[in-house]
Amino acid sequence: MYLDVADSAVLPYGWTRYAQFSLSVVNQIHNKFTIRKETQHQFSARESDWGFTSFMPLSELYNPSRGYLVNDTCVIEAEVAVCKVVDYWSYDSKKETGYVGLKNQGATCYMNSLLQTLYHIPYFRKAVYHMPTTENDMPSGSIPLALQSLFYKLQYNDSSVSTKELTKSFGWDMHDSFMQHDVQELNRVLSEKLEDKMKGTVVEGTIQQLFEGHHMNYIECINVDFKSTRKESFYDLQLDVKGCQDVYASFDKYVEVERLEGDNKYHAEQHGLQVSPLELLC
Repeated sequence: MYLDVADSAVLPYGWTRYAQFSLSVVNQIHNKFTIRKETQHQFSARESDWGFTSFMPLSELYNPSRGYLVNDTCVIEAEVAVCKVVDYWSYDSKKETGYVGLKNQGATCYMNSLLQTLYHIPYFRKAVYHMPTTENDMPSGSIPLALQSLFYKLQYNDSSVSTKELTKSFGWDMHDSFMQHDVQELNRVLSEKLEDKMKGTVVEGTIQQLFEGHHMNYIECINVDFKSTRKESFYDLQLDVKGCQDVYASFDKYVEVERLEGDNKYHAEQHGLQVSPLELLC
């Protein structure tokens, strides 16, 4: 039993329809025994029909006591849902979403994700636009100018944007573009370079203002009267996601109390090595 596009012969050249459908042989005595199968298919001139080569045994269908054939009548039901198919060759991202993507040079998807994240921070994008770029008129030789150019194209281009000028400003060659790099390390290096270029300008301190956080290391010894508190700054955190339902659970795990013992004992002033719980507060 199968579903066929009845007018396939007269449809325009290159036609195609994607459909999800189900076919049922109705049990006219007990509806709960109705046999139903479902599938999906991309219908075209080459494959205008689709269905099931084996649906149910004919012996069961012809047996009057089974309820599928009553008064020489068999009831067949079909449910069809024609779905919208995205044609990625003609898909207009700007028109559909208001945004465009970044081209992958080979293995730069991690970098593209970082750049899109930074671009969508309005204050960061504004700060990049305000960076002085008179040092070099060629974007491939200046990270600030290359990033300004990239952000401008992401904002106003109608199609996806190349990142080659930016990677050239990093000093990368084609080999680097096909190598997977650590996105956290790339973010740190990029932030450091931008922070350095922003010194003495109207946007000095932007990176620190946007991304710097602080946590407190709190240590209290169990067997002696000793406490220690130390404040530390960070630009990013390495969170454990394994076994965590969401990012909040990851943060809870990050600040769990850790017992410092064995080879990891804490050296308390005037008390030597001590067993201590370490508590991290962000």
